[in-house]
Amino acid sequence: MEKKIYVAGHRGMVGGAILRKLEDRRATGKNLILLTRSSSELDLTNQQAVQAFMHDEKPDEVILAAAKVGGIIANNSYPAQFIYENLMIECNVINAAYEAGVKKLLQLGSSCIYPKMAEQPMREEALLTGTLEPTNEPYAIAKIAGIKLCESYNRQYGVDYRSVMPTNLYGPGDNFHPQNSHVLPALIRRFHEAVENNTKVVTIWGSGNPMREFLHVDDMAEASLFVLDLDDTTYQSETQPMLSHINVGSGTDVTIRELAEIVAEVTGYKGKLAFDATKPDGAPRKLMNVSRLARLGWTASIPLQEGVRETYAWFLEKGLAGLRSK
Repeated sequence: MEKKIYVAGHRGMVGGAILRKLEDRRATGKNLILLTRSSSELDLTNQQAVQAFMHDEKPDEVILAAAKVGGIIANNSYPAQFIYENLMIECNVINAAYEAGVKKLLQLGSSCIYPKMAEQPMREEALLTGTLEPTNEPYAIAKIAGIKLCESYNRQYGVDYRSVMPTNLYGPGDNFHPQNSHVLPALIRRFHEAVENNTKVVTIWGSGNPMREFLHVDDMAEASLFVLDLDDTTYQSETQPMLSHINVGSGTDVTIRELAEIVAEVTGYKGKLAFDATKPDGAPRKLMNVSRLARLGWTASIPLQEGVRETYAWFLEKGLAGLRSK
């Protein structure tokens, strides 16, 4: 039976990885029609445009991987854009999907939805139990709204809209911008340039003590499709009507200092590391409790060191060319 799937955000790191996995399925004989639109072809913040697209295409399933994302500097610098654009994307896509008769949708969120001081590792039940991390609160509020949109449409309309909350993601297709990227790609670029320029000391924001969990984007793509494909009975065995989101992570974390040391080794940097404790650390620890997903039958498979090596290889092959062309 033919299935039409719309992947929103297919040019992003996560959406691109999900699209590759779906293309692999199609190549093995799955009868899939894959719908994509670039941001220039379809502005997801434009309600009428999204409604028209959904009405015309009538996908069977929607994967909402589109979002405005960035690291701590970007979140601090552009809070209005982060909350506005993400709210608009979620509201437009989820509501238009419902109006077009889409019964199944998967929304991708973020681990920043949980309180700054949430008990570690963070369980799904920690949502809305405390104060958010101030540096990315606008983005987090938008992502919480996305979860509640899905839950509300499920309750009122009987659709099956699910949410997955990934930990920090990295991998091929990442953003290596020096100010607007997340910590791991930012470190890869910084250490690469330090090697090229024979820089003796690399200074890193913060104390180096906060602990972070990282998940390769290919693992995230596999997990997303795994959750989307679960039958209703299996999925609902690990969720509740008011708890429709599932954590996705590796289940292990490292300090920012340890992460920097891994990146230094992979890039061949031999100089010294310095940490600027006058810069914000963010939350002291962010580790996901992934027991729910494990019980459903999925666990991550790509070790951090291996994933960083693969990501650096991609950066050397494709990422640098993209940066130099800008």
